[in-house]
Amino acid sequence: MKNVVVGVTGGIACYKVADLVSKLKKHDINVDVIMTESACEFVNPLTFRTLSKNPVVTSTFAVPEAWKVGHISLAQKADVMLIAPATANVIGKVANGIADDMLTTTIMACKAKIVFAPAMNVNMYENPILQENIEKLKRLGYMFVEPGAGLLACGDVGKGRMAEPAEIEAFVLDLLYGEYQDGSADKVEKDLAGKRFLVTAGPTVEDIDPVRYISNRSSGKMGFAIAEAARARGAEVTLVCGPVKLTCSEDIRRIDVKTTKDMLAACESVFDDIDVVVKAAAPADFYVVNQSEHKMKKVPGQDNVTIELAKNPDVIATLGKKKGDRILVGFAAETRDLEKYAREKIVSKNLDMIVANDVSAPGAGFNHDTNIITVFKAVDSSKTVYDKMSKVQAADVILDNVVEIIKNR
Repeated sequence: MKNVVVGVTGGIACYKVADLVSKLKKHDINVDVIMTESACEFVNPLTFRTLSKNPVVTSTFAVPEAWKVGHISLAQKADVMLIAPATANVIGKVANGIADDMLTTTIMACKAKIVFAPAMNVNMYENPILQENIEKLKRLGYMFVEPGAGLLACGDVGKGRMAEPAEIEAFVLDLLYGEYQDGSADKVEKDLAGKRFLVTAGPTVEDIDPVRYISNRSSGKMGFAIAEAARARGAEVTLVCGPVKLTCSEDIRRIDVKTTKDMLAACESVFDDIDVVVKAAAPADFYVVNQSEHKMKKVPGQDNVTIELAKNPDVIATLGKKKGDRILVGFAAETRDLEKYAREKIVSKNLDMIVANDVSAPGAGFNHDTNIITVFKAVDSSKTVYDKMSKVQAADVILDNVVEIIKNR
């Protein structure tokens, strides 16, 4: 069993780390949590004790359950040590050799891979002192999961939001089982090395007026998990995504789009250089014909407003008409007649494989961290039903099926 020591420091992103600990446990990883005094002001240690099923260390001088020096014991136990959220304070301490609490002394004593997931105000993140500390730590071999950009808890907008738990999870799994663990029996096989993937993710947005739009509930989590898994398995990945609040690894080429037509154009711009397309996005099927240039106002006495819709181009079907030797994988998010619609789409969209799920089922579909998928293949008309699993696990299951198609060609 692999061991991850998670250091939690004082920031509002602490609540995300609870989700991350839960995700890691689902991979049969032992997780030990160290919390700073400030972190305990945001989340009760009981939360992490319950999720990790291990005692939570909050003090250097706490009475140990076994006669071992605490920080040395945890440091030696760790296969990976993760600090999340990593505040400017803890980054500064470590960069300058300060070890004045349980977390920093454990970091100092740890010889495993150490990963920081920064989280702070944009002005703090851009401060040259912090950036100098980060660069110093990188030169010394410490690793970082880059923060995302957007609306921060303090109300500012910019870079500084801690990476999403799924992204950090994928990063840690890659360290535990992937290219960084040379000689590991559990090493991730680079079975997609040399393959060029195009993955789509998230919803698209069609404006009604400058303040209203049509969209759907897609979070992009499944598509991002597939992109990260393909990258970890050696593929060169282009990710085309609609408006989402997710971040991806820096070595994934990301193209952000808004409308369905934008998504199609982005896909077509790279299509000639692609070997495999996994279309996990949920683009809007319709756009608004009578889009208003200005905000639509309520008109006294007018109870009904008519919005005229027209069909958007079908992204995967358009690519299917010119797919050549490429492998095309589609998704079918349904609420009824799952198999019927999935098999129809394989034919109508010229797909090699389709991943179908009932989005009305508990724990499946939009905005969940888990999914329940059924894979249909064109070559042999096969159908494989999978139990509920995390979207990270589902991503690898999907790619396993893609690899099988590649090998049988």
